[in-house]
Amino acid sequence: MQNVTVGTGAVSFEDVVAVARGGAGVVLSDEALAAIDKARAVIEDLAASPTPHYGVSTGFGALATRHIAPELRAQLQRSLVRSHAAGSGPEVEREVVRGLMLLRLSTLATGRTGVRRETAELLAALLTHGITPVVHEYGSLGCSGDLAPLAHCALALMGEGPVRTADGELTDAATALAAAGLTPVELQEKEGLALINGTDGMLGMLVLAIHDLTDLLKVADISAAMSVEGQLGTDRVFAPELQAIRPHPGQAASAANLTALLRDSGVVASHRGPDCNRVQDAYSLRCSPQVHGGVRDTVAHAVSVAARELASAVDNPVVLADEGRVESNGNFHGAPVAYVLDFLAIVTADLASIAERRTDRFLDKARNHGLPPFLADDPGVDSGLMIAQYTQAAIVSELKRLANPASVDSIPSSAMQEDHVSMGWSSARKLRKAVDGLSRVLAIELMTASRALNLRAPLTPSPATGAVVELLRDAGVGGPGIDRFLAPEIETAYQLVVDRSVTGAVASVIGELA
Repeated sequence: MQNVTVGTGAVSFEDVVAVARGGAGVVLSDEALAAIDKARAVIEDLAASPTPHYGVSTGFGALATRHIAPELRAQLQRSLVRSHAAGSGPEVEREVVRGLMLLRLSTLATGRTGVRRETAELLAALLTHGITPVVHEYGSLGCSGDLAPLAHCALALMGEGPVRTADGELTDAATALAAAGLTPVELQEKEGLALINGTDGMLGMLVLAIHDLTDLLKVADISAAMSVEGQLGTDRVFAPELQAIRPHPGQAASAANLTALLRDSGVVASHRGPDCNRVQDAYSLRCSPQVHGGVRDTVAHAVSVAARELASAVDNPVVLADEGRVESNGNFHGAPVAYVLDFLAIVTADLASIAERRTDRFLDKARNHGLPPFLADDPGVDSGLMIAQYTQAAIVSELKRLANPASVDSIPSSAMQEDHVSMGWSSARKLRKAVDGLSRVLAIELMTASRALNLRAPLTPSPATGAVVELLRDAGVGGPGIDRFLAPEIETAYQLVVDRSVTGAVASVIGELA
């Protein structure tokens, strides 16, 4: 994989995914290094001034009124990082830490923070060598940035604290840096503050969630199409002329996907005509584009917020290099990111909810139009997929709890200096769990619908949905038959969802979905 180049402008969504998940290395552009040097010159001029400047020659937060003598300023930076590296709880995922490190580096590269080039280059080198500081679940209130998580990363630049190597081995930062031929930095004026004062953790998790949800929305359309097909539903409600009279773009895209997925279905064709007595399908089938489309439009809003945030330089104070000054600001407040993280958790829960309802209809002999109860081989002896739906229901219930927004909460800190916070980190942590839960719910709908389509034989599914049935069977997710150990099959279906095999199978037949 090629290195990602970080310049003075925004990194892309693809860059974040490549570094966070793909392990791509990072280099700073010449333009970024020049901007860093220019801003550093401003900081050094202010440091030499007898006038106190916040973040350069003063304490921090509620202690900002104290002027710090030059001989104590290196100690000030060390003390800031060490004291703020106060996280607790489980270790955060490697991809989250790499994402926040890249985004902090992107802000440093703007020339708005005043760090030295050697500090920025060492952060880039940690990413390239796969050295990942240990960051903990708790510690960020989402205002003054993700302080504790970022402080744990800054600690590693000083050669302190636990890290994991590229192969996952737990060691100390000094050992890992030495093994990679890297030298720790001694932080100078403003650098400790610049390394920890950003919304990078919550933003990185937002970008990764958007990346996942973009594909899961396609999976949801696929599983919905299979449910419509398997439950002898109609595709006429997805016609473009019906979507046009309520012109939400996400709804139109989802309906177009459903139409394409159901094209040339032998099952749908079997009950299309004057003899069909089905007047209207249940909401969970008929209204799939409206619900899926609403989720799509919410994701699109989140993309716009994330794009603006990726183009931002979040620090306090910031260096205005052209004017030779440093100014305090409130750009570190995580509210804009926290809100969309919570919005996404809400729609993720609802998308899972409608999928669970479609699944449940397959299992009820009063509503599944001639299929055996619970799709069991010998109902009463066999339970079929009864408990798979229980698993779905348990996940959906959890997602509803996770949909309660964290951003409406605020708890004051720093002796009431920081008296309103975003809780955006907590919003992001909830969303990661929600996205994983949605993946599992959709996997179970795919399992269920594929079994139902097998039971509709000799009627044939559409080429697109048939490709998904074949994918599941080839991977070991069995069709109709006597009861068997289901957990491994659910896990296999889940893996096919998250590794994008499901959307890939459809694309190989009808092209990429919208």
